[in-house]
Amino acid sequence: MAPLPHRSRREVEAAAAAEEEEARMSIYRASRSIKRRENSLYNALRSIYEDSVFVAEIAGLWPQLPLVANLRCGLWYSPRFHSTCYFKSTDGHTNNCSFSTSRLNLHVAHLAGQRGGCIIVDSTRKGKRFPDSMSKTIPIWACVLNRAIKDLLQTMVRDSERDGELLNISSNEGAEMMPTSANWDSSLHLPLWVPDTEKAAIEGRLEDWTKQFKACGADIGSLASILRKPLQPLWISQRTLIWLNEVPDYNSWDFTPIILVSASAPDGITEQRTSSEYSWHYISGAGDDEESWARGLSPKLFWEHAFDLIDAGPELCNRLVADIVEKERVYRSQRIEYFPQVTVKPSELLMSSDNPCFDGEPVMESKIMNTDLCVNPLKVSPPIEKQSIFWLGSTNLAVASTLHVPDALGVVDCVLNCDANSTALCIPSSVSYLHLPILSSKLDRFSVINNLPLAIDFSKSNLIRGKKILVCCHTGEDISICVSLAILAFLFDERGSFDGGKSFVGKNITKWEMRRQLVFICKFAVNARPSRGNLKQVFGFLSRERERLVNLEPDVHAA
Repeated sequence: MAPLPHRSRREVEAAAAAEEEEARMSIYRASRSIKRRENSLYNALRSIYEDSVFVAEIAGLWPQLPLVANLRCGLWYSPRFHSTCYFKSTDGHTNNCSFSTSRLNLHVAHLAGQRGGCIIVDSTRKGKRFPDSMSKTIPIWACVLNRAIKDLLQTMVRDSERDGELLNISSNEGAEMMPTSANWDSSLHLPLWVPDTEKAAIEGRLEDWTKQFKACGADIGSLASILRKPLQPLWISQRTLIWLNEVPDYNSWDFTPIILVSASAPDGITEQRTSSEYSWHYISGAGDDEESWARGLSPKLFWEHAFDLIDAGPELCNRLVADIVEKERVYRSQRIEYFPQVTVKPSELLMSSDNPCFDGEPVMESKIMNTDLCVNPLKVSPPIEKQSIFWLGSTNLAVASTLHVPDALGVVDCVLNCDANSTALCIPSSVSYLHLPILSSKLDRFSVINNLPLAIDFSKSNLIRGKKILVCCHTGEDISICVSLAILAFLFDERGSFDGGKSFVGKNITKWEMRRQLVFICKFAVNARPSRGNLKQVFGFLSRERERLVNLEPDVHAA
C-alpha cells in the first residue's frame, strides 16, 4: 500500500479551515431553509386568517362603528372594510415623531364624526404589541386636530361675544356649542408604554404642529361642525381583556373613539400551531411587506378564495395561489386591464411549507371572555360602496386608477393615462387620450419631471375648451395625484380657478404652498398617497418652469 502523502502544517490548517467553513455554511443553509419554511406563503395566509377572526370579534362588539384599514398591512385582516387610511409608522418612530400635512387623513375624522367613532386595523412584525403608527402617529394626529378645533371654537365664541351675537343664539344652539368649546379635550393621549421623556418631547412640539395644520389649508370648520366630541384613541390587542357583559356603549363616552386594533399576536405567544389536518407556523404581522411573500395575491383575491386557500394546506397552497393570480391576470387582460405577471421558480412552487382597560393600562392574556362565540370573518357587515372616481372640486379634473377608466368614459371628455404598465385602453374616438408611461421615482428618478410638460400641454389645451379630464395611474393614489398637483399649480390661480397659467409666474413656488395644494386634492381624493420622490419631482418641475418663464419676461418686453 502506498504511503500517505506528507502534508505540511499549512495544508492541514487550510483543510481544517475549509471543513469549518463548510460546516458553518451547512448550518447557515439549514437555518435559511427553516426560516423559509416558517415564512412560507401558507403560514402567512393562515396567520392572517386566524388574526382576522380576532378583528371580526372586536368589530362585532361595536357593529355600528366603521372598520378602517391602515394601508397597506391592515387591508389583509378583513374582507369588509368601510374605508382605508394611511398613517405611517415612520411618523411615530422613537425620538423622530412628526405630524404630516401630506397625510392628513381628514376623511377618517369626518367618518368618525358621522358614525360616532371608528375602528382602525393594523399590524406589526417587530415583536411589539402595536405598530408605531398606533402608539404615536395616530395619537399625535388626533391631538393636533383636537387642538385646532378647540382654537376655532374658542375664536367663534370670542367673536360672537364681541359682536354681541351670543345672546341671539337659540337656546338649543347655545347649549350645543358652549359645552363643546369649553370642555373640548385637547390633551395628548398616549399608551402607557410610551416613556414620559418621549411624551414630554412630543408635547413640546404640539404647538408648532398645530400651527402647521391650521396654515396648510385644511377645512377645520367642517371638522368642527361634524365632530361633536373630541377624538381619542383606544388600544386593543390580542392581549387585551374584554368582558362581553361589560362592553361600554361608545355613545356613553365623552369623546369620539378611534379604536386601534393591532390584529396580530405579539411574538412568543404560540409559534407552532396545529389544526386537525396541518401543522403550521404562526407569523406575527404576516400582512406586512406583501411584495416579499404574496406572489401577486391581493387582499381582495385572498378573501374571495380564503376557504379554498386555507383548506388546501401547505402542500397545495403555492400552486393554488399561482392559479388564482394567473386566472385574474387573464381575466383582466381580456378586459384590457393591467395586472402584474408574477414569475415564481418551480422549486418554490413545489416546496412544502411544513417540512378591561382600553387606555393603555397593563393588560392580561388575550381572550374574549364569557362567550362561546365563533366568529367567521367573512360574515360581517357589508362594506360601504367605495368611490372609484374622485372629482377635484369644480376644477374639471378627476383622478382614478386605470382599472376604473371604463366607468368614467361616460362622464369625462379626456383621459390622461400615466400608467407605465397599462396596455391599450378601449377609448371611444370622442374622448381625447394621451398615454404617458410614467415610472415611480424608485424606478426612474426623472420620469415624472420629464413627462410633466406633455401632461400640462394636454391639460391646458382641453381645459381651455371646458373639457373634463380624468388623470389615471395604476393605483390612482400616487402618480396621478402628483400629475394633478402639477396641473393645479401650473394652470389654476390661488382661488382654484382655471387661468391657463397666467398667474403662474407670479406665484411663490414653495414646498409649503405645494402642501396646501395637496391638502386640497386630498380633501376630495381621500385615498391619495403620493410618494416623496414623486412629489420632489413635481416641485423641481414647477420651480424650473417658473424660473424659465421669469427669465423670458424681459425678452418679451424688449421685443
